[in-house]
Amino acid sequence: MPLTRDEDIAHLLTHARTIALVGASDTPSRASFGVMKFLQDHGYRVIPVNPRITGEHVHGEFVWRELGQIGEPIDIVDIFRNSDAAGEIVDQAIAAGAKAVWMQLGVIDQAAAQRAEAAGLKVVMDHCPKIEIARLRLPKIAEQPAG
Repeated sequence: MPLTRDEDIAHLLTHARTIALVGASDTPSRASFGVMKFLQDHGYRVIPVNPRITGEHVHGEFVWRELGQIGEPIDIVDIFRNSDAAGEIVDQAIAAGAKAVWMQLGVIDQAAAQRAEAAGLKVVMDHCPKIEIARLRLPKIAEQPAG
């Protein structure tokens, strides 16, 4: 079952450090642009993924084509795509060794959620981390020491 209890969502968000944002945009009017900046300002490392703007930079981060290219641990894969695309992204998140998948508001794919959970990933569906952080009044993420 996807996480729905406030304490479970808060635990996931307070223990994550690196978020891969699939569907990141370089267009300021797009929701993903603002959410990425909010998450960065909250202390997360946010890695943008979008095949249309691969090689560009969004909020100072290199944009990757797909999750498998990132090559570093991912705590949460934030899916900022429509529900039809969620299944493929969840499969990539599993293959990349992510710890959780987070499907944005309106993004619902029960089969993909079940595959992720069967692979040991936590799942949040039909929620926005920006909204949840504010609603739950979560403190900023402390900087992790290098090394």
